[in-house]
Amino acid sequence: MAVSNLVVDDTQHTDAAAASSGSSFYLAMRILPPAQRDAMYQVYAFCRAVDDIADSDLPRAERAAALDQWRADIDACYAGTPRASLAALTRHIHTFGLQREDFHAMIDGMAMDAAEDICAPDEATLDLYCDRVASAAGRLSVRIFGMQEAPGRALSHHLGRALQLTNILRDIDEDADINRCYLPRELLAREGIGASNPHQIAADAKLPRVCDTLVQRALAHFAEADAIMDAAPRAEVRAPRIMSGVYRVLLERTVKRGFDLPRTKVSKPRARLMWIVARYWLF
Repeated sequence: MAVSNLVVDDTQHTDAAAASSGSSFYLAMRILPPAQRDAMYQVYAFCRAVDDIADSDLPRAERAAALDQWRADIDACYAGTPRASLAALTRHIHTFGLQREDFHAMIDGMAMDAAEDICAPDEATLDLYCDRVASAAGRLSVRIFGMQEAPGRALSHHLGRALQLTNILRDIDEDADINRCYLPRELLAREGIGASNPHQIAADAKLPRVCDTLVQRALAHFAEADAIMDAAPRAEVRAPRIMSGVYRVLLERTVKRGFDLPRTKVSKPRARLMWIVARYWLF
């Protein structure tokens, strides 16, 4: 399937696309009522499409052009003239009041990856990247879940950053293999680690101290997200609680694995994930 054409006006197809990813997203979204579930699948398909462009091996100019086309496609949805495959997404945009700037922020985040191989961004750039690729998706999601504006935006801020930092910590070696490193320059410099080569950064014996700082940062964001969800109506936060629970498990397993070499790939413990889903779905 072409990356520029992933969103389709067909609930079965978007359901299948989410399921085939094997993602925790699919587990969390399956518990939603049909209208919310389909809206989330359409948003997820959009996110997958732009992410696939950013991570493709197309020339950078072609990736930039494909992302620019998505900006135009999103604008067409808001103008009431969507291409046929975006009719369902357009319907959900109007039903749930999804904001154009959040779609554009997601595209802008993917453009950061498409434009260059990110290596040791400064703290401000890393936070902007996390906001665009994770918290922007959260801002779209909380509107679908029905959360109030202020707590919804706060939850998106904290949970998005918690999830993205977990991904960064888990995927250090995988990112290095595609010439990327998202660990912040200031933390690397504090430990005396050079910030020019992702594989050298990943192999540095001082790396665990950098990672420990980011682990604590992720845990603080998880705690802030918990406080927001504790104060929200339970029905509105069942899906984000599942996402939070799944990613906490991933962070725990990443910490247990450790950050010294050799590092093994962190897998999802399926039985525990199913228990998390059951806990928030049934109880």
